[in-house]
Amino acid sequence: MPVILMNKDSQEGIDVVRRLSLHLLATGPLACGGAVWSAPLADALSRPALVAPHVLGAVLLGVAKSGKRTVVVGERGVVLFSDDAGEHWHQASVPVSTTLTAVTFVDEKFGWATGHGGVVLSSSDGGGTWKLQLDGNKAASLALAGASATSTNNSASSALLKDAQRLVSDGPDKPFLAVHFWNRKEGLVVGAYGLIFATADGGETWSPWMARLENPKALHLNALAVQGENILAAGEQGLLLRSIDAGKTFTRLTSPYHGSWFAVCAMPNGKWLLAGLRGNIYILGTDGFSQGKVPFPVTIGSLSLMQDGSVLGLNQAGQGLISRDSGVTWKPVFWPPGPPLTAVVELQGHRLLASSLRGVRELPFPK
Repeated sequence: MPVILMNKDSQEGIDVVRRLSLHLLATGPLACGGAVWSAPLADALSRPALVAPHVLGAVLLGVAKSGKRTVVVGERGVVLFSDDAGEHWHQASVPVSTTLTAVTFVDEKFGWATGHGGVVLSSSDGGGTWKLQLDGNKAASLALAGASATSTNNSASSALLKDAQRLVSDGPDKPFLAVHFWNRKEGLVVGAYGLIFATADGGETWSPWMARLENPKALHLNALAVQGENILAAGEQGLLLRSIDAGKTFTRLTSPYHGSWFAVCAMPNGKWLLAGLRGNIYILGTDGFSQGKVPFPVTIGSLSLMQDGSVLGLNQAGQGLISRDSGVTWKPVFWPPGPPLTAVVELQGHRLLASSLRGVRELPFPK
């Protein structure tokens, strides 16, 4: 059966907006004839994504631009792309049918997507075709090899080795949830149970970085943002990990609240915005944390920087929020009713395209 990733916080159920209402993996738009699709996850790693017209209404979780093209990713390996700002969509060729959670491009050709089953996919043609670079089985083997090679008698090393052994025995059941690439070669992915892997050759090989993190409980890493060599990874139970040397070392920060984080945004002024449960948004600067003023206490799953410097947030109730003062104050955005949104990008002409729990939506830019 599909894995349902439950946050460890007692007040949280499933993170519907940011990463998927995971039960929809079995009951969503792609369930044929109302039947529950329940193929083992291992099969989904070798089964290409279903190509069919009804995927236009699929659960979609991530969206990115590759030059003038827009690419969205979602359930069961669905990748759609449009070359005319969303007027027409085409389905990409994808070698897996696991749900994809995030996508990014460094230019008009090279991009990466992450997903369930420990999947990392790459594209060199702007998202038209994809190849599998990493899966949960391979990631577990790499983690075990790394932990074994550096194993000592101290408790941290022993715990790392034990976690790696558990990854191998569990099989490929843990998703990657966020991805960042600095360029065509150097990149980083993070995910459930504290997984973090890096590449320096465009994803041909990957290295586990779990030993670099102060995360003894193996808490989930839900979000990732980067400013040059500065990295901020955020996760459950207030987990915040920052690096100022491109990931060579990480420091754990004391969170201003105890709930989970689901979104991080790097700001042009060098500050960071973080969003989480019950409408909590915080600004992190050189002088510490300050809380943003949010109009309603609903979990926020996405933060996106717009071309004019404003920041657009999406919450679990399907509402939009916008800040034009770097996150200090937020105002509601009133869009036509529709399914909850998961991510958004800005196109030319002050237009927005958003991924949602039922396909792609075009939205007016907030006034």
